[in-house]
Amino acid sequence: MVAAAMFRGAAMVMLLALSFSACQAQLSSTFYAETCPNALSTIRTSIRSAIARERRMAASLIRLHFHDCFVQGCDASILLEDSASITSERSVLQNLNSVRGFEVIEQAKSAVENVCPGVVSCADILAVAARDASEYVGGPLWTVNLGRRDSTDASPTLAARDLPRFTDDLGTLIALFDSKGLSERDMVALSGSHTIGQARCVTFRGRIYSNGSDIDAGFASTRRRNCPATGPSGDGNLAPLDLVTPNSFDNNYFRNLLQRRGLLQSDQVLFSGGSTDSIVNEYSRNPSTFSSDFASAMVKMGDIEPLTGSAGIIRRICSRVN
Repeated sequence: MVAAAMFRGAAMVMLLALSFSACQAQLSSTFYAETCPNALSTIRTSIRSAIARERRMAASLIRLHFHDCFVQGCDASILLEDSASITSERSVLQNLNSVRGFEVIEQAKSAVENVCPGVVSCADILAVAARDASEYVGGPLWTVNLGRRDSTDASPTLAARDLPRFTDDLGTLIALFDSKGLSERDMVALSGSHTIGQARCVTFRGRIYSNGSDIDAGFASTRRRNCPATGPSGDGNLAPLDLVTPNSFDNNYFRNLLQRRGLLQSDQVLFSGGSTDSIVNEYSRNPSTFSSDFASAMVKMGDIEPLTGSAGIIRRICSRVN
């Protein structure tokens, strides 16, 4: 009886492993080679045009892909707007007034639809857009696995639970990333995307007025100039996440952390006497290692629980279900 139970347990584990492998196997860098051979070049042209108009958009597109994948997998659920049957993820605290770039994805989707209608998913466009955005601002380039399909629903409840907050401590961040199959090293590498982009005053006000020992006094003083001590006045005022090279993808983010100049609390905790200090140190010294690890982590993140095969749909417009 015990042997039979052990056999059944082993069989179940094997079945789950095969199921996972089959799901992953359906993602392929050549997924659209026959059905839409110009998909990637069409997306690339659209994304590069958008970033040329506003360089900050590169950071926004990388973040949009990240906030999609962490909520019920990389399924473009973050793009869905409120409707009679859907409550959007855009209104949760971690996304409200901060996630952006939706119109850029819609423009890329429209361009692809003109070439091959009903073939390329919004989820795949998000993944490709993040890669193309990184390349445009001097970051790494990686091969994107394709074949994701789009969800027919969104989950603000999961978004509120699974997306990191700017006040999270190191343990909370590690647990969140681990729940998505991402290691501490993946987490630190992905956090390095904060080498570009900007943050709103409301997200770093507490840190720069804390008079804490984990923030450089001169840096805090500089940031206070455009971020008043109390809101709501000034809540939306922006500051670069990387004060040194805010528009270039490099490893200055990690050098800033060594100097206690991380803008967000959730940034500085990566170098605060904890288990990730050594990784921050390594990336601050070796930009090529950071670049390589970031690319690998982006591929890994892009493979989180995709809808493939007959699951999900191909949305015609990314913000709503067909």
